[in-house]
Amino acid sequence: MTALATRWRLPGSAPPRRTGRSSAALIPPRAYPLVLIALTVLLVLAVLLAISVGSVHLPLRTVWSVVLDHTLGGLRDGSPAVDRRDDAIIWNFRAPRALLAVVVGAGLSIAGAALQVLVRNPLADPYLLGVVQGGSLGAVLAIGLGSAAIGKAALSGAAFLGAMSCLLLVLLFGRRHGAVSTGRLVLAGLAVGYVFQAATSFVELRLTDGEGLAGVVFWLLGTVAAASWSDLGIPSALVLITTVWLTVQARPMNALLMGDDSATALGIRVSRFRLQLAIASSVLTACVVAVAGGVGFVGLMIPHTARLLVGADHRRLLPVTALGGGLFLVVVDIVARTAASPLELPLSVITAAVGAPLFLWLMGRNDRTPGVA
Repeated sequence: MTALATRWRLPGSAPPRRTGRSSAALIPPRAYPLVLIALTVLLVLAVLLAISVGSVHLPLRTVWSVVLDHTLGGLRDGSPAVDRRDDAIIWNFRAPRALLAVVVGAGLSIAGAALQVLVRNPLADPYLLGVVQGGSLGAVLAIGLGSAAIGKAALSGAAFLGAMSCLLLVLLFGRRHGAVSTGRLVLAGLAVGYVFQAATSFVELRLTDGEGLAGVVFWLLGTVAAASWSDLGIPSALVLITTVWLTVQARPMNALLMGDDSATALGIRVSRFRLQLAIASSVLTACVVAVAGGVGFVGLMIPHTARLLVGADHRRLLPVTALGGGLFLVVVDIVARTAASPLELPLSVITAAVGAPLFLWLMGRNDRTPGVA
């Protein structure tokens, strides 16, 4: 299965040559359970730290006590009394924010991994099919029409409708003779994405409310600052369901990386499976973008980092990608809140600062690997 790592290429390009280069993962398969345990522990610690850090510093002991009180309730009658203000800060504001960061990071990472298989290109990410641009246009239109009075639910709904509208157009233009063509899908995604991006810029220019425009810009760059418990239900369920479904489909995904002929020989209906991957990853991206805005580079960085650690077999890759994505975005949110305090930075400012150098490194690494796009 390690040969999968040398199979990346653009659709229609020449097949890769065997180079003899080892593509083995950094962590051996027998240590895989330890990786999952370590990532889970780090994720829990990062969430507790994210709840603790802020304009009002709260000790980890207090955070832990409030979380246990709200989750276990009467089972902890002997728990120490906690100030009601601290309880409200922890449970009503910071806990949903930290958990939404986990969901968004995991969702974007899983979507990126699926899209990289779909187009057989390691540089694919959730922006590729234009879904993020569609969601941005929907959100900006909602803000422009409703100004500051628009509700968060309406904003999320508009962003989701924009993202799904973009996906429908991409699927419409990306099909040829009733079948999904990877090359056409990518080109349609780029074209439709640019159109939606241009429309978003036009609406931004038409906004006369300075405060509303600042909110639009902040939303376009990604934020989980306004998270509430009501934001978590649908995205969490979708991320969980999609991750489980993709993990079940790990063998077909592995086969697709080996080429259409190999996948067809294994009994996979390639065009139908590609369509399923496109819909699953796009719906997941749309749902995440609707609650957190556009967060770049997560869907590109995390699958690659996971692939370096545990290899290209999606049975191992996808769970590590989901945990790693959640952990990464929680840490990014902590940095975004503290790096320029009291000013809070959009998430994409941090993810771009980390992701752009990684992107350039990937380009250089692929240039040194013949046959890899």
